Amino acid sequence: MTVFFKTLRNHWKKTTAGICLLTWGGHWVYGKHCDNLLRRAACQEAQVFGNQLIPPNAQVKKATVFLNPAACKGKARTLFEKNAAPILHLSGMDVTIVKTDYEGQAKKLLELMENTDVIIVAGGDGTLQEVITGVLRREDEATFSKIPIGFIPLGQTSSLSQTLFAESGNKVQRITDATLAIVKGETVPLDVLQIKGEKEQPVFALTGLRWGSFRDAGVSVSRYWYLGPLKTKAAHFFSTLKEWPQTHQASISYTGPTERPPSGAEETPPRPSLYRRILRRLASYWAQPQGALQEVNPEVWKEVQLSTLELSITTRNSQLDLASKEDFMNICMEPNTVSKGDFITIGSKKVRDPKLHVEGTECLQASRCTLLLPEFTCLPLKLKQSRESDPRITPGVTTTGPSMWLCTAITEVLESTLR
Repeated sequence: MTVFFKTLRNHWKKTTAGICLLTWGGHWVYGKHCDNLLRRAACQEAQVFGNQLIPPNAQVKKATVFLNPAACKGKARTLFEKNAAPILHLSGMDVTIVKTDYEGQAKKLLELMENTDVIIVAGGDGTLQEVITGVLRREDEATFSKIPIGFIPLGQTSSLSQTLFAESGNKVQRITDATLAIVKGETVPLDVLQIKGEKEQPVFALTGLRWGSFRDAGVSVSRYWYLGPLKTKAAHFFSTLKEWPQTHQASISYTGPTERPPSGAEETPPRPSLYRRILRRLASYWAQPQGALQEVNPEVWKEVQLSTLELSITTRNSQLDLASKEDFMNICMEPNTVSKGDFITIGSKKVRDPKLHVEGTECLQASRCTLLLPEFTCLPLKLKQSRESDPRITPGVTTTGPSMWLCTAITEVLESTLR
């Protein structure tokens, strides 16, 4: 035993390296073991649903999965097959997996898609936005949008998953929880933002859009990957060298919040008896003519001239309030009086949490708004988080002249799984 410790002391460098390697290896093996336990528990819970008997005249529940293999730097397919697919198959559902190969494919497929019981999006925010846009562009949108949409977060950043599911640092935990929520049929209504240009077809989003300096600097963070943890600050620092102060000018018109329509389905009253129908017809025949109908008050539009560092138009999905009786979206205009130091500091934080705002930010509540942009302006229709989770998404639409963009808040159009 003495010889053993003497050998360790004489070769202390190799001993230290060996201990570090064994510690790291043990931690890695323990993490894999915990992940396998999570998968086993989720599969056992899903098998309970699969073992349930269905009536003879009932059909097996059909689920259509739109999988984006490019999400999470190409790891989405492996993550789905290891963590989500076994749960879906064990639950007894008839699962059809559709793998997207290019941007916009999900929207085209949804235009031709037949009825299904549930639509599942396996990818990032960009894939989810494509599916929602495809659903709401259909001619039979009124009936097809009633199909629940499940979301399995496979992207590097999924801003919506923080609202739908409990926070967890374990990726396997997040995926299995989301898949089990779909199997259980847990749903919650979400707001949808409609974005429409002068000529383009409308685009729908669950989070919103950002236009400004913070967003542009955040997109370029990946270019400075070689700087490690300093890449975020470097992207914002080099952004200040190109132009400062960075001011974005536009004109925005908006209307105030509107009353939220009832969420419950209206019950059809029973048909009255023949006697009551005859009396109602006679009463309407002998009734005196009514006066002129009162004119409905037109919508009041307010106009604001913008000179801002960044403009963001977002839904309220990040902070769900199901008891609210008003429909509106949040319009935030950040002041352009920020110093370079504050721009770098706050911008680095906004990459992780886009909901942060500079002190003195003006926020408005609107149900509809029209944004008039100057010539040769690039309006990003997708958020920066969507670009990270789906690298195939284009950066935006560039206007070659003064253009108007209409944003409308739509509430409770579709449902997504809730955990």
